Amino acid sequence: MTRSRSVQPQAKAISISQDRTATGPRLMWLALVTTVMVLAQALVAQARPESLAPLAKQISPAVVNITTTTVIEGRTGPQGIVPEGSPFEEFFREFQDRNGEGNGNGNGSEPRRPRRSSALGSGFVISEDGYIVTNNHVIADADEIEIEFFPGDGQPTELLPAKLIGTDEKTDIALLKVDADIPLSFVTFGDSDTALVGDWVVAMGNPLGQGFSVSAGIVSARNRELSGSYDDYIQTDAAINRGNSGGPLFNMDGDVVGVNTAILSPNGGSIGIGFSMASNVVTKVVDQLKEYGETRRGWLGVRIQDVDADLAEAMGLDSAAGALVTDVPDGPSKDAGLLAGDVILTFDGVDVKDTRALVRQVGATEVGKAVRVVVHREGGTETLLVTLGRREDAERNIAAPAVEEEATPDVAEKELLGLTIGMLTEEMLGELNAPEGTEGVVILSVDETSEAWEKGLRGGDIITEAGQQKVTVIDDFEDRIAEAKEAGRKSLLLLVRRSGQPRFVALNLGE
Repeated sequence: MTRSRSVQPQAKAISISQDRTATGPRLMWLALVTTVMVLAQALVAQARPESLAPLAKQISPAVVNITTTTVIEGRTGPQGIVPEGSPFEEFFREFQDRNGEGNGNGNGSEPRRPRRSSALGSGFVISEDGYIVTNNHVIADADEIEIEFFPGDGQPTELLPAKLIGTDEKTDIALLKVDADIPLSFVTFGDSDTALVGDWVVAMGNPLGQGFSVSAGIVSARNRELSGSYDDYIQTDAAINRGNSGGPLFNMDGDVVGVNTAILSPNGGSIGIGFSMASNVVTKVVDQLKEYGETRRGWLGVRIQDVDADLAEAMGLDSAAGALVTDVPDGPSKDAGLLAGDVILTFDGVDVKDTRALVRQVGATEVGKAVRVVVHREGGTETLLVTLGRREDAERNIAAPAVEEEATPDVAEKELLGLTIGMLTEEMLGELNAPEGTEGVVILSVDETSEAWEKGLRGGDIITEAGQQKVTVIDDFEDRIAEAKEAGRKSLLLLVRRSGQPRFVALNLGE
């Protein structure tokens, strides 16, 4: 009994000690987690300041209002707005004279005097010697441009006339210059590629002519494309309205990551969908405008189209990526040996995702630079060295062919792959606006329930190649279909020309 009593307390003591040993680490772990959470909340609070006033005070001196004036010529000729002899003729004569629309004699036959039209926009100073960035559409066709600076110590108090240095319609960017007696406050460009969806941004400008204004929001989306080949817009919900155009979009470090350019709105006002041209695009344009007064973009000299899954399968590609060359006119690529049907896989060491990515990369490359281009050709790859030309020179020399009404020649025909195919004659070339010497077969009609119709093929299109081989007669086309089926291909690659313009189309061969 005595031993029994002496053992029980010891056993109880051991049990308590074990509980304490197990509970201690858990408490320490919970304390550590709580401390980390408190620190994280403190860091978040520091990352988003309670007020943007310090940032606004720092950057606002570099933001400017832009006023443009355009002289609009008066109309000439009779300006009567009611039939002669009408009972209301005298009334409207008096109305026109009061508004300066007549010649003072009430007959409205003299030309109206020219009048001046004003418009407002925004911009920002990028150097202390007075270079200013804005949108091209803010100053387009302006006869006079005046700059108003943010009111404050050390700032010009009067309106300063601005000189236009250069513009770029493709990115809607313009560069201005003012001469001031004092060094101007300015801001610098940041790296727009580091702007992430959800990052805080601040927009500044002159919305609706109300004067200097600040709005804040976040980056809503990246790499938006509106209409141009070189578009790279940051989408933001920071309020942007008319008059904000040309103003800067700042990150929280006070660096410019975009130029406010456009809004999406059903009513003309801000609904939280605004677009700013990314600073990494703007800086390249501004540098060229400052140095040359114009842009100088690289030019590869090929016509290209995206590679979809059907085209990739038809050409034996591993994935639907790259840019498919549809035509190689006289220029850098032709000199380097590129061929229609090549798929550009890499350009200057960078993988080509699609045609838009290639166009932007080529445009951003220095004119005259020799770059390595890797292409997929006939199941393998080849590397070519291309010396880039200048796109602006090429665009001035290229005249777009006129588009004529499609014709349906009356010739022998055959139905294949949802297409009614006919022989191409010399007489048809002119009717179809095709270059002299074009060889191929002509599409007479397309079954509207077929895949060919869905992929845009129409009567009057000319098929010049099938399976990357020339087609001159209907039998050639049939042979290419048979060869593709024998090779186990699911689709056939066609090179089609419409009004002389080529593109590739992959048609499913079916069972």
